[in-house]
Amino acid sequence: MNNTSLFDFNVDKATKTVSITMEFDADLSLVWDAFTIPEILDQWYAPKPWTSKTKYMDFKVGGKRFYAMVSPEGQERWAVQKYTSISPKTNFKMFNVFTDKDENPDVHGSDWDLNFSEHSTDGSQRTKVNISIYNESRERMEMVLEGFKIGMTMTYENLKDLLASQQLSGAKK
Repeated sequence: MNNTSLFDFNVDKATKTVSITMEFDADLSLVWDAFTIPEILDQWYAPKPWTSKTKYMDFKVGGKRFYAMVSPEGQERWAVQKYTSISPKTNFKMFNVFTDKDENPDVHGSDWDLNFSEHSTDGSQRTKVNISIYNESRERMEMVLEGFKIGMTMTYENLKDLLASQQLSGAKK
């Protein structure tokens, strides 16, 4: 397995868009599952030492995931992801907004467009995930940007480590 992986994070303030490209040493099915199954999402979708806790998730068009990122002290930061489009193992789109514990949303959220593609490199399967995040307001984008970049970098590393362990356990069977 190749341990070099791609992670790019770019901001276009004029269009209020953040673009993230990630590449993993894993096949498409495994990466897709990591983004779409709540039990797997909760293993990586928060920057350490925070954890992710899904209250419920219905991954279908019109469905949503209600989850919290939980600090080591127990502080919870809730959010909802509403799924607006799904093309299995290729793309899904969602609207993401921070909420309180009762699902009352903040004023502004963001539209996420996640694209998945697979290719072979040196005989091993690699999966690329391209994420485009459009923010409803420039103020919201600028307010969360620095912490968001750090958090996404850390969560990417969590997923990279999780996929590597899944690959290894799959190879032992």
